[in-house]
Parts: sequence; C-alpha cells; structure tokens
Amino acid sequence: MVEVPGSHTGWTFITNHARVLAAIADNPNIRIRDIAAHCRLTERAVQRIISDLEQDGYLSHTREGRTNTYRVEPDRVLRHPAEAGLTVAALLSLLVRDETDRIGEPGGRSARLAGTGGPN
Repeated sequence: MVEVPGSHTGWTFITNHARVLAAIADNPNIRIRDIAAHCRLTERAVQRIISDLEQDGYLSHTREGRTNTYRVEPDRVLRHPAEAGLTVAALLSLLVRDETDRIGEPGGRSARLAGTGGPN
C-alpha cells in the first residue's frame, strides 16, 4: 500500500495530471486505488486523468490478468507553450525519486520511466 500524504488546503505548484504521471513513473504496476490515495484524488478522477494521458500519447498500458502495467512516454513534449521543448522525462526527473534516493544512499536523481532508464 502506498503511504498517503497528509491533507493540504490551498493552491499547489503541481497539477493532478503531473502527480498521477509521477506516481505511475515511480511504480508502473501501481493500482488506481493506490494512485488515488497517494494523490488525494478519487479513483474516478484518476481514471479520467489516465484516459487523458493515454489519449494524448503520454502513457500506455498493457493488461496482464487483473494487473495493468503502465508505460510512460519520456520523449513526449509537454503541452503548454510556456514549456515548449521540455519533455516528460525532464518533468519526471524533478518529481520521481530514484530507489537510491528512497533509502538514503548517495546517487543520482534518475526517473524510472517504465524500464526506459530515465535521465540522470
């Protein structure tokens, strides 16, 4: 089970789409229920966001039994003109913690992008 962050009120810097994408990049086999808990969203909202991301080519998934395995497309560019030229990999390098970061070992901040060996 994913640890649920504390509650928050007011505005934030990161969109729900970015939060969901980061949760998936961090764990390609994560369940919608766990994404919803981690991002403080409803499961239905997470389903809509995943649909948006898949429709625009930022995310795909394969189904194996009852499990979805997601794949983030790291080379896709961000949608807003203010971020012209920035890729999903660049965004996720700021949002996704590498395994070495989690356990406190020295190392880079590379994003795990569904097995693509993201940026360092």
